[in-house]
Amino acid sequence: MTQASQPTGTPPHRSSHGSSHGPGQQGNSAWASGGAVFAGVLMLCSGVLAILQGIAAISKDVVYGTVGDYVYRINLTGWGWIHLIVGVLLVITGYGVLKSMEWARWFGIFLAGLSIVAQFLFLPYLPVWALIVIAIDVFIIWALAVYRPTDDQPLL
Repeated sequence: MTQASQPTGTPPHRSSHGSSHGPGQQGNSAWASGGAVFAGVLMLCSGVLAILQGIAAISKDVVYGTVGDYVYRINLTGWGWIHLIVGVLLVITGYGVLKSMEWARWFGIFLAGLSIVAQFLFLPYLPVWALIVIAIDVFIIWALAVYRPTDDQPLL
């Protein structure tokens, strides 16, 4: 049937090439896909920076200023190991997110939440940096939560 001979009120026939999603399934918007790519890249960058931050804290406890009577007192070597381990996990998970691996999306949400808590506890040492990383982690959680990977739609 040609488009000219279709009954009035009937939408034109759409090709099946536009979407491979079944009924009730939604595809990702450009914002969701772009946000997931950006979240993966942010996780890679944040992970590398956390690794460097951890190495600095482990190698010399005098790199960061001393904090007086802080409720959540952990020595800087302890903080260094925490940042180092979280950083390595962020790099691995960020790579997994960029490769559209389902486990990476869920683990990335978990790690970003863990990073928020760690940065909150680290606020007295580097307050501005900790707040910036918390904001980045909130974006990562949002981007990974709204993105739904599909086999026919890889991120990269």
